[in-house]
Amino acid sequence: VKKIKSAVTDTGREVVFDETGKPGISNLLIILSACTGKELGELQDAYSGKGYGDFKADVADAVVQLFAPVRARYAELVADPAYLDEVLAQGRAKAKVVAEATMAAVRERVGLLPAR
Repeated sequence: VKKIKSAVTDTGREVVFDETGKPGISNLLIILSACTGKELGELQDAYSGKGYGDFKADVADAVVQLFAPVRARYAELVADPAYLDEVLAQGRAKAKVVAEATMAAVRERVGLLPAR
């Protein structure tokens, strides 16, 4: 929220999509569109007559809302270090099998002796 509310904007008060004249506002409109699924024109019309403060607050809220499930899942995962260790160990075992096969092929092609 803090990053979005302190994002660099452009002169004026109009929330309009103009990548050349208003790149800061245009960027925030793209972010809001991506978070809400609404078209740029629809968003531009919704903020007609409103200032940057209201607009930035809505962009921040949309970003927070979009990432809320990811943040919640992250919190669940970090709360269980044993589970994370187990997942890492399983990944390491799978990667080891693939890496050993790859290295065996490389050694054969390069003409090195097999690993002992």
